[in-house]
Amino acid sequence: MDRQERLHLIGSIPLDSSEQVFRRLTDELGPFLRCLPDGETGERSRWVYFQRQMLLDHPAMEIDPTVPPYRFIQWDGKLLREIEQVRFKPASDPQSVTFETGYDKAALASYAVFQRLRAAGTISAGVRFQVALPTPQASGYLYVSGPARQTYFGVYERALKSALGNINKAIPASDLTIQWDVCQEVLAFEGYFVDRPADYKKQTFDMLGRLGDSIPAGVEMGYHLCYGSPRDEHLVQPKDSGILVEMMEGIAAATRRPVDFFHIPVPKERSDDAFYAPLAAWKRPAGTKLYLGLLHHDDDAGDGARIAAARRHVSGDFGLSAECGWGRTEPGRLPGLLKGHRDAAEAL
Repeated sequence: MDRQERLHLIGSIPLDSSEQVFRRLTDELGPFLRCLPDGETGERSRWVYFQRQMLLDHPAMEIDPTVPPYRFIQWDGKLLREIEQVRFKPASDPQSVTFETGYDKAALASYAVFQRLRAAGTISAGVRFQVALPTPQASGYLYVSGPARQTYFGVYERALKSALGNINKAIPASDLTIQWDVCQEVLAFEGYFVDRPADYKKQTFDMLGRLGDSIPAGVEMGYHLCYGSPRDEHLVQPKDSGILVEMMEGIAAATRRPVDFFHIPVPKERSDDAFYAPLAAWKRPAGTKLYLGLLHHDDDAGDGARIAAARRHVSGDFGLSAECGWGRTEPGRLPGLLKGHRDAAEAL
């Protein structure tokens, strides 16, 4: 893999502004990054939580009094929080409802900073600006009650594509990377949601295919598969990479345009061959980069063991990443994460 493609960052960084993120990443990891995220700072630091507030404030939405609060539970049974879920008000017409997601406004504000720093020579020419977007299922499974969820998916997909259209109009294709964050879908495949629909696989692949096809030619586009990290650890501990392989193949089959990259997470404890073995049978699309999220904080020896195990099973080259974004990790870990990524990239 080319030197500038060795690392991929999921998106969130525990810093205060996009300018701080761009400068810090460029200084410490610049030679190994083909694209730069803006850090998902401010209200986006808790991923889609700010979308819940958008829904609570929306005149067409209300708390659903017919369902109990959703119990958000960690892999070990620990209750993280209880979430009151919303529905469309009975008098509202979902077909006329519009959501302002805010993703376009955040992207365009950060891109202006990106352009300024690139013009000053801080960011190298040819580096892309990375925008990470959630899917409708991200907020839908967490914040919307089951009876309203299928309708919500369609309304939110329309809103998301509207925001994406504004991003595509303002940012040249050659400057842009779009990453679809695929988390609740992975959890559904793992059986995390007891009320997943019977056709959840078809529903997931159809939706991810439509989202992929909404990205214009020339824009780099990929998918980050995720097991969640609300407490800086997975919500589900996977048996192996088999479900991730199934999902990568399903997404690629559903998407008419090329998938430029996939990112998949690797738990810290997994340097065993059993986890990586399903990757040997992965039908990688031509030209698709693979990033393995196997770099963990302050674990150089473990990083090396996981890379060695991956090499025994992955056909072709792969890049490196953390298993998820860093925005919810302890900020004091940032220097160590940056150093670990730099050391691993230099040794790759």
